[in-house]
Amino acid sequence: IIHRDLKPGNLAINPDCELKILDFGLARQAVSEMTGYVVTRWYRAPEVILNWMHYTQTVDIWSAGCIMAEMLLGKPLFKGNDHLDQLREIMKITGTPTPDFVVKLQSQDARNYIRSLSKVPKKDLHFVFSKASSNAVCVLEKMLLLDPECRASASEALELPFFSEFRDVEEETEALPYDQTLDNADLPLDQWKRHTFTEILTFRPPRDPRETSL
Repeated sequence: IIHRDLKPGNLAINPDCELKILDFGLARQAVSEMTGYVVTRWYRAPEVILNWMHYTQTVDIWSAGCIMAEMLLGKPLFKGNDHLDQLREIMKITGTPTPDFVVKLQSQDARNYIRSLSKVPKKDLHFVFSKASSNAVCVLEKMLLLDPECRASASEALELPFFSEFRDVEEETEALPYDQTLDNADLPLDQWKRHTFTEILTFRPPRDPRETSL
C-alpha cells in the first residue's frame, strides 16, 4: 500500500510519542500505473514529477525523508512554487541526475527537460544539516536519493544506526500482505450491498484504553 500524501499535517502524535498516520484518501495498491498528481508538492518525490504514472512505495520513503529533514531544519527542505520549481529545488540539494538515472525515465519529455538543465553539483548533507548528528544525516542520505531504485526501503532505513537507540524490535509488528481478492472481484450489485451490510453489522471499533470497564 502506498500512502501517497505523507506530510506533517497527516501525522498525529500523543504524549507517549506514539505516531499515527492519518488521511488514507489517496492511498492505493502498488500497480503499474497510477494518478500522477498526488502528494503535497513540498513532499513529492522526483519520480512523481518526472514519470507521473509510474512509481512505487519509494515515494513514501522520499516524503518521510522530507519530513525528517523539516524536523531537523525547522522548515521545509524543498519549498517549490510549482512542480517544475519543486524539481529545481530538489536538484539544488541532490545535484542534477546522472545519465544512468535519465535513461530510466519513461517520458521522453522528462528526459529532454533534464538534459536541458545546467549541471548542478550535489550538496554535502552534513553541511546542509550542520547541527544534526552524522547518523541522522546518514538516514537522509539513504532516503533522499533521486533514483528510487537506490533509495532505502522502510526496513532498511530502520536498520541504520540512528534508530538503534529508539527501536524496540520486540514491539514492532509487520502488517500482513494486503488481500486484494475482494477489490478485484466482479460481483453483482446485490452481493456488493450484502458485503457492505455485513461489514457494517460486524464492525467493532477499537476500545479506548482510557475507558473504565463497567
